[in-house]
Amino acid sequence: DFDISTRLYFEPITAEDVVNVIEKEDADGVILQFGGQTAINLALPLQRLLKGRKARILGTPPDSIDLAEDRKRFSKLMDDLGILQPRSGTGTSFAEVKGLAEEIGYPVLIRPSYVLGGRAMEIVYNETELETYMRSATKVSKKRPILVDKYLSNAVEIDVDAVCDGTDVYIGGIMEHIEEAGVHSGDATMVLPPITLTHETVEEIRGTTRKVALALKTIGLMNLQLALKDGRVYMLEANPRASRTVPVISKATGVPLAKVATKVMLGKTLKDLGLAGEPDMSHFAVKASVFPFLKLTGVDSILGPEMKSTGEVMGIDHNYAAAVWKALTAAGQRLPLKGNVYISVADPDKQAAADLAARLSSMGFGIYATKGTAAMLRGQGVEATVVHRISAQGTPDALTVMRQGLVNMVINTPTEASGARRDGYMMRRLAVELEIPMFTTMKGARAAVTAMAYAAKNDPSVNDLASFHPRSC
Repeated sequence: DFDISTRLYFEPITAEDVVNVIEKEDADGVILQFGGQTAINLALPLQRLLKGRKARILGTPPDSIDLAEDRKRFSKLMDDLGILQPRSGTGTSFAEVKGLAEEIGYPVLIRPSYVLGGRAMEIVYNETELETYMRSATKVSKKRPILVDKYLSNAVEIDVDAVCDGTDVYIGGIMEHIEEAGVHSGDATMVLPPITLTHETVEEIRGTTRKVALALKTIGLMNLQLALKDGRVYMLEANPRASRTVPVISKATGVPLAKVATKVMLGKTLKDLGLAGEPDMSHFAVKASVFPFLKLTGVDSILGPEMKSTGEVMGIDHNYAAAVWKALTAAGQRLPLKGNVYISVADPDKQAAADLAARLSSMGFGIYATKGTAAMLRGQGVEATVVHRISAQGTPDALTVMRQGLVNMVINTPTEASGARRDGYMMRRLAVELEIPMFTTMKGARAAVTAMAYAAKNDPSVNDLASFHPRSC
């Protein structure tokens, strides 16, 4: 951006190239925290190359960055601090990974080390799936082990962004994922402040954030990814850098976290900047992701641990449902206010689907459902029209009713049965191509229905950003 930068360099981001730029600019220092994982990976190599030179790495010390990135060192630190973590380990062969998965207990979250955007990350439910994954995974070696974590089913995931000056910690925001844990944070719909967490849980999250930031000797920004399962908070990972949620939180609260962190890295304290605790909010900000599925033929739109989105938007309002409506609308989801909703869900989601169907029915929507789901809905007093599975070759099937324009929204959660999985894929692809709003998690669908109920009775107002907070970005 020529309005911001004095000069731009188009060079590979390697330690040697960065040092060349530092020398040419006669720089006093280099900040790594705004370059994502690529820049953070340069911490130790740059420290070696800058030895004896004027320039230094500003902010969090390279050893602390390495501590946060090294699984074993970080796990030991969490144990020392008394912070819960999902069971985890690393393996360098199929036999090692298989043994770990059995010891930890399925399902497990499995991924190669040193990847960006959750690439090749997968939730594995049994040994057969593990074998398939290991055959198709990237090369495994002692330098590039496979990471295995216990997958916390039906957990709530939480993102925290904070700035620390080495003495005090300012919590920029605590964002709750609307979808279940397991959806990549880059794809997840999130709300700030959290809406389902108890006061005690939020206090525990604040305490954990302060403990970790100080233990890591953080100077500047830090991002925590946490999970809440059965009332207990687990540490998933700590990132010693700016995360993708920093711009959203900054816009939502009016506190420019990147600017604050830069001043802290240059020697200012949070007290100097008049910041303490966390910002007060009397409104809600909802982040929703934008996906490229329409342009990428054949890509399945199921959300999971591998990131698929290419952008994000924010809806902001004093009413949570209105903020969700604004966010999903801005992300390109044309949520219906009348018509029919098609529901086809995995067995564990059937009760949640019944509750949602009853709510949709009370809002005047017609319900289409597969045979099993329709029978269950009728048993709970919700009228539903039976739609045959595509593989069953009965009429009408899901694709037919969608092509005929009879379906205005789809709720489909993946199921393990191979035929149902194939049906689900075909239906999801057609929904993308016909631009029918579709939700592949029950919590995501529930948030959308809440927004639809609000929009049916209200006209969400549009206000300038500054009206939501006293301190403007």
